[in-house]
Amino acid sequence: MATSKSRFLTAEWRNLVMLNYEVDPAILKPYLPAATELDFWQGKCLVSMVGFLFKETRVLGVKWPFHVNFEEVNLRFYVRHFDGRQWKRGAVFTSEIVPKKMIVLIANNLYKEHYQALPMRHSIIKDGPNHTQFLYEWKLKGKWNKLGATVQNSLNPIEPGSAEEFIFEHYWGYNRLTDRKTMQYEVEHIQWQVAGVRDFIFEADIADLYGPAFVPYLSVRPFSVFWANGSEIAVRIADKLLLDPVLPDALTDNQASV
Repeated sequence: MATSKSRFLTAEWRNLVMLNYEVDPAILKPYLPAATELDFWQGKCLVSMVGFLFKETRVLGVKWPFHVNFEEVNLRFYVRHFDGRQWKRGAVFTSEIVPKKMIVLIANNLYKEHYQALPMRHSIIKDGPNHTQFLYEWKLKGKWNKLGATVQNSLNPIEPGSAEEFIFEHYWGYNRLTDRKTMQYEVEHIQWQVAGVRDFIFEADIADLYGPAFVPYLSVRPFSVFWANGSEIAVRIADKLLLDPVLPDALTDNQASV
């Protein structure tokens, strides 16, 4: 789709591990941006724990020393916004962890994201002839937290209408600014390929990282676990949405319409 916005950031997102959990929609209300509504998968409100690699990162075309290749772990949920012509499906990030303080400074100030900098590391280990282990770790209060999966080496296209399509096919980001104002930015990438997941690990201080409301939902077995190979990506310069004062609040239960 044509856009007048210039590219703010280009990079590669690689080896995405996605643990998806069903939650009560009410716990997401404080994070829901104006002019968006929750996007449900078959009546379920999902959040995702995501671990992946940033590679070949450029900001406004420039590679910043020591800020080119690094890990990220985030917690996100899914929304949609109607722009008067079509629905745009997007993601909202409640927490993002990277090992670079400069990334935190730029993203939080320019895009109103929710980044924090913590020590991080990752590993990619062959597990026999047919599987690979992907592990992302971040250190909080002296303890290493973990997110990872053991993945089949064979790649497959994302099937139309599948749960994988719902999780991975989001090309917009939204951040809450005020009760009536939202930051919106476009994310561009090709459709990724996915692989089967044999097992997974998630060990984290959920309450300290994400708040007590998330503890009951992120402490149980996830609803689904996915992995995608990733690709080159581009994030366009953001703009702002203003909720029309005559419209009702954006938090609506669209479970019956998706």
